[in-house]
Amino acid sequence: MIVVDAAVCSGCSRCEVACSFFHSGKVGRAGARIKVVKMEEIGIDYPVVCQHCIERYCLKCPENAIEIGALGQVIISPTLCTACGLCEALCPIGAIELFEEIPYVCDLCGGDPRCVKACTLNAIRYEPETTQAVALKPFKRKSRNRSPEEKRVQFALAASEPIRETWLSKRRA
Repeated sequence: MIVVDAAVCSGCSRCEVACSFFHSGKVGRAGARIKVVKMEEIGIDYPVVCQHCIERYCLKCPENAIEIGALGQVIISPTLCTACGLCEALCPIGAIELFEEIPYVCDLCGGDPRCVKACTLNAIRYEPETTQAVALKPFKRKSRNRSPEEKRVQFALAASEPIRETWLSKRRA
């Protein structure tokens, strides 16, 4: 699982570039399976990536085009997928997004995530031994009828709340 430490993320987007280039040979945010949410008004940059959630909402694919791999990653079959968009709609944090009729989601690069290698600040790290899946049910109701970007912002705000509280408490002291 990819673990995020947003307290040290600079928002450089090297993770997005490395991901996009590894998977497509092109550089561009749209092709990345990790997306950095930039919240300049509160001073937080937060990389959002599949959390390998307990609920596995994406497995409700009507074409059975999605399965879970040996590393716990989401695997989408390009031959079975019809790009119906249900996986994108069901993911409560916007970790799955259709791009050019293909659902993009982190596949952990086969156990060697390029985004982690590209991050020089250790804001993201790969912990293959992590077996604690994240519960995303609290985000599900709030995510209805929202775009993947809106879902990522919602998740990033909630996930970065402890960081903001720490910063504020230090400021008050």
